[in-house]
Amino acid sequence: MSQAQAENVIKNIIREIEQECAVKGRAVSETLVAFMVKVVVLDPRNEFNVDRKLTKKDVQKLVELCVDKLLEEWSPALDTIKMQVYFDMNYTSRREFVEEYYRLLQDRLSPVSREITDSRVKTRDEVEGVYRNIISYVLLRSGMGSTTDVTTVRETTAALQSVFPQLELGAFMSLTKTDKEQQLSEMSTIVTGIRLFNKFSKRGGESIDDLPVILSEALPAVTKGLEKDLNVSQRLAWRYTALLERLMDPENPPGEPDSSLLLLNQVLYNVRQHEVLLKVLLADVGSCARHVESLQTELESQMKLLRETVHSKTAVPTAQVFPHFTALAKSWSGLQDELGLLKVLDNVAVNLQPFLAAQSKLFPEAKLDELLEGSEVKTDEQRMVESSDERIDPFEMKTHEWLRPETTANSDELLLQYNGVCAYTLVTKDGLLLPGNPAVGVLKHKERFYVFSSKEAALKFASSADDFIAQVAERAKRFPELIQLLHLHHQFAYVTPPYSEMQSGESLPVKPKVKCDSCTQTDVHPVETNMVKSYEWNEWELRRKAIKLANLRTKVTHSTQSNLSHMRRENATQTFLPKDAACQSKRDGGTNVPTPQVYMAGLRGERAGPVTKINLTTSIDG
Repeated sequence: MSQAQAENVIKNIIREIEQECAVKGRAVSETLVAFMVKVVVLDPRNEFNVDRKLTKKDVQKLVELCVDKLLEEWSPALDTIKMQVYFDMNYTSRREFVEEYYRLLQDRLSPVSREITDSRVKTRDEVEGVYRNIISYVLLRSGMGSTTDVTTVRETTAALQSVFPQLELGAFMSLTKTDKEQQLSEMSTIVTGIRLFNKFSKRGGESIDDLPVILSEALPAVTKGLEKDLNVSQRLAWRYTALLERLMDPENPPGEPDSSLLLLNQVLYNVRQHEVLLKVLLADVGSCARHVESLQTELESQMKLLRETVHSKTAVPTAQVFPHFTALAKSWSGLQDELGLLKVLDNVAVNLQPFLAAQSKLFPEAKLDELLEGSEVKTDEQRMVESSDERIDPFEMKTHEWLRPETTANSDELLLQYNGVCAYTLVTKDGLLLPGNPAVGVLKHKERFYVFSSKEAALKFASSADDFIAQVAERAKRFPELIQLLHLHHQFAYVTPPYSEMQSGESLPVKPKVKCDSCTQTDVHPVETNMVKSYEWNEWELRRKAIKLANLRTKVTHSTQSNLSHMRRENATQTFLPKDAACQSKRDGGTNVPTPQVYMAGLRGERAGPVTKINLTTSIDG
């Protein structure tokens, strides 16, 4: 049979079971029926062979078993499964809620946005109609007031005209559709910021809900309600645990039949599942409170900055003031998201209460007090304190790796198997749920972490861990509510839906950061100080030394060692001995020579007459 054919067969079986339940007056969801089909086939007591093709007789048997289980009256096990399915279908994380909220908001805005971006205005009436649609778009997007309230529409129109006058509508209509949608979004944010500023400045905004005040009242109320329900469920779980321990004690005479023990286990699973889900919701409410506090601080600081920007000014540049309006609107939108998430969490918590009806009817307060007469009811904290003195010594079982909170930096972040329940007690005491104590020791087995209620339980589980793990899985097949309660999704991936594999507050597996005590001893001065006095950082000084060394290559060094100088410190002294020096000055000298004189005779007179040259120079010896 192909996969498509198998899926069609399963869908037909689910549809048939739904119809059978509807005929008998019980409406069931498709998700619940699908889960029930898988767990019925998984239960070995029903003798279904998943490796062979289902016959017509097998299908009929499967339908009958599922219908019988779904129609059981006052069944704590069925209530627990319904509680798990309801939580998986209705619980949402912060990220998923915000994504879904904005998807629905976009669906609401799409018709108005399409009418604005696709319109082709020609007349004045059409222009006014588009402008009115823009006002409606801004109101719907901000979530601050109704489009039918005259005062709200008037305030929004005044704020919009200060940002986008009707005269600019022509330029807006000439833009592309993408640009129009982007501008609509930006205008809505700015107009929202303006209206908020006017509200906090006492200039209008009466129709805008005061979210900080509403949240400051809603958060404590929701937290108090969740803590009250959690205390009730925890108290019931402690009482059912004490009653089961009393009935299972071999020293006590046999009293209750096995059917009563089975029923008590089912009601214990029911209240423990309710406790786990309430803790998830309470953690989300705490996270919501921290986000609200941060957003309110941002809102106050932005309002203060905005007042300083526009203080006593008739006109402010848009480049200065518009970013403040946008930031103000985003903080307010964050508060709206937190309020919506808080309502969802409160609604989920309220709707979980009906799934406790069976256990409260089967074991009312008076009957439970009668059964517990003379028994000591211990809280989870008391059990932790009692078992904290019994600690595993890692050297006792060197074949296994043990972690302890004081030596593991991130012990609180480890993903404990079975949701922190002691697997040894679950197997040996017929399904009793006891919380494990990490102080005893955390066993790391095949990259998974296990905790136990006592040292004895830890040692015995570690001696044959794989056998105990297999027995826990076998018990979960007979009690399918344990699959989600103990987080056995990795062992039953084909049974649990993908969305239930990781609840809020859980994270991917974390590797332990093991700490250990260590010490070192060193000498006071393990390394002698070495100060190189010849070190130079100056490049020119290094060059000078290099030239000096190069000059030394032409010199000859002589040394002599004697018996007296052997193994002694070298000593060198250089002196400059005085020496006589003299110099001789120059000698003056000179010479005197006669001045040459020549006389020419015959220059005057005849032009062609003879000329006589007579030397009249006096002789030196003269």
